[in-house]
Amino acid sequence: MPDILFSHPSYKNKTVYATAGSHTETVLQIARENKIPINFKCQDGKCGKCLVKVTSLADKERMAGPLTDKERSVLVELGKLTQEQIDTMLVDDFPCEWRLACQIIVRDEDLMVEY
Repeated sequence: MPDILFSHPSYKNKTVYATAGSHTETVLQIARENKIPINFKCQDGKCGKCLVKVTSLADKERMAGPLTDKERSVLVELGKLTQEQIDTMLVDDFPCEWRLACQIIVRDEDLMVEY
């Protein structure tokens, strides 16, 4: 079961346990189920309101599932992702630290989500 540490400067850090093997729950769904106040609006990866910073707690290179096309577009629009980073990600499977909570799917790794 992966641990997700939710961190925010104005709230107490909270660790929750994601369901092992589901690979369908987004960080936003997990946060809402655990009453963690991540901002959101569309829940469809279009608005960018649920922007979070994700880091691995196990010092792994990979963090959660790959970026969706919608997520990639919004991150570029928000200035959190460059074309050079996209190219590197596609070749080297480089993880992106900025994600949209409504799009990021939890896998079997421990993560810190800063919101």
